[in-house]
Amino acid sequence: MSESDQSTFPAEVIAIANQKGGVGKTTTAINLATAIAATGRAVLVVDLDPQGNASTGLGIRVEARAPGAYELLLGEANVETTIRNTAVPGLFVLPSVIDLSGVDIELHGDTRKQYRLREALEPAALRFDVILIDCPPSLNLLTVSAIVAARKVLIPLQCEFFALEGLSQLLRTVERIRRSSNPALEIEGVVLTMYDRRNNLSTQVEDDVRETLGGLVYDTTIPRNVRLSEAPSFGIPALIYDHRSSGSLAYQSLAAEFLRRDRRAGSRRSGVNV
Repeated sequence: MSESDQSTFPAEVIAIANQKGGVGKTTTAINLATAIAATGRAVLVVDLDPQGNASTGLGIRVEARAPGAYELLLGEANVETTIRNTAVPGLFVLPSVIDLSGVDIELHGDTRKQYRLREALEPAALRFDVILIDCPPSLNLLTVSAIVAARKVLIPLQCEFFALEGLSQLLRTVERIRRSSNPALEIEGVVLTMYDRRNNLSTQVEDDVRETLGGLVYDTTIPRNVRLSEAPSFGIPALIYDHRSSGSLAYQSLAAEFLRRDRRAGSRRSGVNV
């Protein structure tokens, strides 16, 4: 695949990104993936955050994470050997470990380092309907690599006073990557997270974001919900931990909205052999 053409990926590849931490990137990756897999689609979560929270939240023990994203980016493993099963039928994860934080330095002299993830994921893109890449909370090489590999970027945005601050930097990064190496790249949408209808600030932030970004903002909002916070400690998505909680119901609604927006995300689970 050429550096400028990402459209040949059969899978819908989505980078879940925001350089601000604590906005719900990993929670969104895990639970959106679970809800999509429940519809019969084959889904892969790529954990590209050195903290490895998506790996933890999907039940992958630290000692069972190698080879993973670190080895994949360094060319020490191929994608087939890095994918793990999860407890969710149709949902798989490519795990991360803390060593991933050193990739920037280790690949410093590689002029094609930002393309490594895209090229490494090509075989997986033939086997999955949706690939969600959980990015770290920064605009470093890992996040840039994820956006280069993706067809779209999904942005979780916390309902707080400074929600829109910093978003412009991410959007500028997306635009630079679109111009330089991924002309098919689009913004999938913005998801408002940690929403509290009892809080006037949440409503004000929602109004401001929708006025500024219009149709990019998903109709579904993700509420503050203790079940979403508790589930990772049990190594399972909230949709399994408590599928009736407000957070789980919100992610089911988000998945339905995502699939309505995105007709590329067909179903090929029968072809997945991991």
